Amino acid sequence: MRFDGKTAVVTGGGSGIGRATAIGFAQRGGAVVIAEFNEQAAHKVAAEITAAGGKAIAVRTDVTRPAELEAAINLARERFGRLDFLHNNAFAMPPRWRPTRLGEIRDEAWEHTLNVGLTACFRGMKYAVPIMREQKSGAIVNTASISGIQADYGVAAYNTIKAGLINLTRAFAIEYGPIGIRANCVCPGVIDTPLIGPGGQDPELRKRIESKIPLGRLGRPEDIANVVLFLASDLAAFVTGAAYVADGGQTAHTGIPPIIPTEG
Repeated sequence: MRFDGKTAVVTGGGSGIGRATAIGFAQRGGAVVIAEFNEQAAHKVAAEITAAGGKAIAVRTDVTRPAELEAAINLARERFGRLDFLHNNAFAMPPRWRPTRLGEIRDEAWEHTLNVGLTACFRGMKYAVPIMREQKSGAIVNTASISGIQADYGVAAYNTIKAGLINLTRAFAIEYGPIGIRANCVCPGVIDTPLIGPGGQDPELRKRIESKIPLGRLGRPEDIANVVLFLASDLAAFVTGAAYVADGGQTAHTGIPPIIPTEG
């Protein structure tokens, strides 16, 4: 799996899944634009890539600001001559966020979640189209979630935008497949990134979460990045409109307690 001569834009590329995707793309010969709200983190990842002999540039990007997002996507062609892969990955919970029932969600929290997690992805796809249409090729991978397939307690807004992102991806796939542009989602389970918050550092809570995952551990950013990179690559040339689940088997379970002894 190689990306020689190809260029990617990765939003939220300064940490977690985005960082792992950017590094993995560059390690396989591609050039990367790291579009990230945290400018320091973006430059750190870009420096890590270039120090290893890869090609990367960092640009501070607030994905809720259309002009900044469009500029980041256009930067790929300006600096590297093309855009082959867009990873819509950026996300952040609202300020002062806490889990809450739907009837108690603040309007501003709902709007933040929608803007960052769904509207920004729509815009990223929209801005990528003119470049990819001209090339008659391109791949988009959106970071959705198993929370877009099934519901969780206390995160209704997150459930909603991830479900919407899956179907937005399907709509894009059928509309732009005829001109050679593919679009897919990756649906991670619980991944050990800053997004899981302080709860992920609670040993007891972590143990309970891991007990629900057949593979017995949280996912690593690289676990998801490997799926993303496959979907971006020519190995997935006949894959579009798909939502790939990567959750250690978590959603394979019906939730019914085991009726035979479990292994391990």
